[in-house]
Amino acid sequence: MSNDTHNPLDPAETREAAEELLAHLHRVGVPFIPLPNAERVAEWESRFAVSPPASPSGEAGVSAASTPPATKPAPTAAEIGDEVKTPPRAPTSRLQPVESFSVNDDPYPGVSLPIADRQQQLEQLATTVSGCTKCSQLAKCRTQTVFGEGNPGTRFAFFGEGPGADEDRTGRPFVGRAGQLLDKMIQACKLQREDIYLLNTVKCRPPGNRNPEPNELSNCREYWEQQLQILRPEYIVCLGAVSAHTLLNSKLSIGRLRQRFHQYHESKVLVIYHPAYLLRNPDAKKAAWADLQMLMRDAGLVT
Repeated sequence: MSNDTHNPLDPAETREAAEELLAHLHRVGVPFIPLPNAERVAEWESRFAVSPPASPSGEAGVSAASTPPATKPAPTAAEIGDEVKTPPRAPTSRLQPVESFSVNDDPYPGVSLPIADRQQQLEQLATTVSGCTKCSQLAKCRTQTVFGEGNPGTRFAFFGEGPGADEDRTGRPFVGRAGQLLDKMIQACKLQREDIYLLNTVKCRPPGNRNPEPNELSNCREYWEQQLQILRPEYIVCLGAVSAHTLLNSKLSIGRLRQRFHQYHESKVLVIYHPAYLLRNPDAKKAAWADLQMLMRDAGLVT
């Protein structure tokens, strides 16, 4: 349980969550909610701005409680009585930091395989996935599954949400506009696409590019878990909320999860904004770059 429930909401996190919800509603065909733009955001912020409380004399910013009447001094402790004393604090065991959530930090099961054996097992698993029909809706509307691709001996696995239209057409992960931006982000980290491994939480494109449903995430879980068990990457970079929540068993926002390393088995996990989100919100690229710099420093890619 968080011990800061009385703190005000972070405007950036609130806007991030609202924009993710709006994007999802547009993907599933809700036509009457406009996408945000700077002019409209400024208009609504001005309309809902909170002004400082006014004093009885009408002077803004001066609270009536700040000038107690001279004829009525503050009550003493004896006059207050037991009924309004400060309530006792909750036991320490109930006051958990807001970042706490269940993670799996046990070693990966099995043994680390030679690169050739990893490649063979990944190919066998990809064949299994290509014939999967656990999610009847996704199996009916997909062109093909998008298993994942990359270096089986990589230190870095980039873990996304699910295939889009371009990925469904080609069978390859991250080849659309978001994938092109991700390529630039990877190159900025002094890496190439051939150096890393790319995979998603689900292997079929959800219709209309909607978010994967809980049962779809559950059905595909064994596939990406096996991929990561085979790869055993030193770092897993979660791209966006869906992959972060799925991997870390957390509901915290990206803003609360980023800028720190988490743990999944023996892999360090870094959470950053999804490239598709960065395309819609270019101002967030600065935060994403700060996260990638953190990754590079920890991995020894920069001095």
